[in-house]
Amino acid sequence: MAAHAAGDPHAFSELVRRHRDRMWAVALRTVRDPEEAADALQDAFISAYRAAGNFRAESQVTTWLHRIVVNACLDRIRRRQARPTVPLPETGFNEPASPRDSISERETKLMVQAALDELPENQRAPIVLVDVEGYSVAETAKLLGIAEGTVKSRCARGRGKLAKVLGHLRNPDAIANVPTHESKRDGEGR
Repeated sequence: MAAHAAGDPHAFSELVRRHRDRMWAVALRTVRDPEEAADALQDAFISAYRAAGNFRAESQVTTWLHRIVVNACLDRIRRRQARPTVPLPETGFNEPASPRDSISERETKLMVQAALDELPENQRAPIVLVDVEGYSVAETAKLLGIAEGTVKSRCARGRGKLAKVLGHLRNPDAIANVPTHESKRDGEGR
């Protein structure tokens, strides 16, 4: 840890190599989902990398990393719980609440990803962090190093662009219900 804080470019990689298996086990036991555990572990190692200069050696590096990993896992659990859920109906044994169309779901994911890819980076990053990853506006502002108001305005502009491109997904039976810039000028969008 001291070597990393002193500027050794390989020291943190060695620290990760030494502790990743143990920290992976901690993350997996905490969140009980391999994908969430992998994401939490990545978040934790990024946090540890950034906070390495603040390590005071009052505890072992393993203890310090353990705490960071657990906190990253708890953050992911809190974010997941904050997302609204729909209760399953009590009828039917092991039946999904509604039939799923996996091809349609895959097409929708591809359309959303393509629409996100069309956004400028300064709008895409805040939208992904807030709307997809579940970070708060304040957290997103800190992560991106911009003001909270900037996060809000970039999200609003990006959401407007996404609504135009993806409006048909919201109401598939209607023609895109978001007026275009041209239709507003022509008086059609009122």
